[in-house]
Amino acid sequence: MPSRATVAVLKTTPETILQDYDRLLGLARVEDALPLDKPVILKDNISWHYPFPSANTTPWQLEGTIRALERRGYDKLVCVQNRTVVTNAFKGEDLNNYVPIFRRYGIPVLYNFRESDMTWDIYEPKARMDALRAVYPEGIRIPTYFVGKSIVHLPTVKCHIYTTTTGAMKNAFGGLLNHKRHYTHTWIHETLVDLLKIQQEIHTGIFAVMDGTTAGNGTGPRVMKPEVKNVILASADQVAIDAVAAKLMGFDPMMIKYIRMAHEEGLGVGDVNEIEIVGDDISGEDWDFHVGLNLHRVLGWLSWYGPTKFLQKLLFHTPLVHATAFVSEAYHDYFRWPLKERHVYDRWRQETTWGQLFEKYLRDGSLR
Repeated sequence: MPSRATVAVLKTTPETILQDYDRLLGLARVEDALPLDKPVILKDNISWHYPFPSANTTPWQLEGTIRALERRGYDKLVCVQNRTVVTNAFKGEDLNNYVPIFRRYGIPVLYNFRESDMTWDIYEPKARMDALRAVYPEGIRIPTYFVGKSIVHLPTVKCHIYTTTTGAMKNAFGGLLNHKRHYTHTWIHETLVDLLKIQQEIHTGIFAVMDGTTAGNGTGPRVMKPEVKNVILASADQVAIDAVAAKLMGFDPMMIKYIRMAHEEGLGVGDVNEIEIVGDDISGEDWDFHVGLNLHRVLGWLSWYGPTKFLQKLLFHTPLVHATAFVSEAYHDYFRWPLKERHVYDRWRQETTWGQLFEKYLRDGSLR
């Protein structure tokens, strides 16, 4: 990995967003990162199937990336979706307006949890693993479909209750690990570093396009305070783009364990002083984001890090896991969404230019 990485950052508007995404990928030299003759997996991010602003890949991020790639000759694009114990991929791609975009641009969609789409086989990493061998002593299984293909991650700029921030590195979590990935949460930082090592072994190219038009402040990745920031980022260095996003949010990237570990292990550049930022000047940006507390974060801390973590095997390795999944689903889908977050979403749609652009996608399907 070179000692200096490049991250492209642009300030954007709803009126220029598709052109800006095209310019962004050019500034980040996507052609140098992804070989033209290899299929490219588009890995969007559905943290919550409801269209909460800042939680999920935006439709303009998806459309802008597809257009920019196709204009450069990438004609083997496919989207791969994953599920979680509380997130429905089919509901998420529908409510977040991805489906009309897939149809308009002819992008096939595969689901890594469908045996008819892809199988999971044991992969033996060449690199030393910090956590995954212990979490999966029976063998680390990954989707064989991912091997020999490039990947473009499509995260948003937001906080996370377990990792402080989440972005390109965390976006590999759902794609490369199966439904038992919650077993890794106690070692989540080490897991993200392990996954980046695996990605660098199996993919022919890795690239990330991050949307911060509306960024998520607070107890992400679902329940947050959405703040309009009008920023988009791209890079071939997954560590560097996460570091720059963390810096924008007001965090010291090298104090975030997964970024520091990846930097120290030579997987990318986490020290912003060693990153070349091209595009617009963001030197004065500090959004002063904070993760904060809510019930989900407290319960998560007790389960994975606190004095009750000895109960993990009982809660997550037995049929009781269905009860814990129901608690999380009930909290987010039947309490937070109807009583609070739906109203935040409605205000965002009515009162912000990005919300109004989302409304246009609801009405027209795409901006093309």
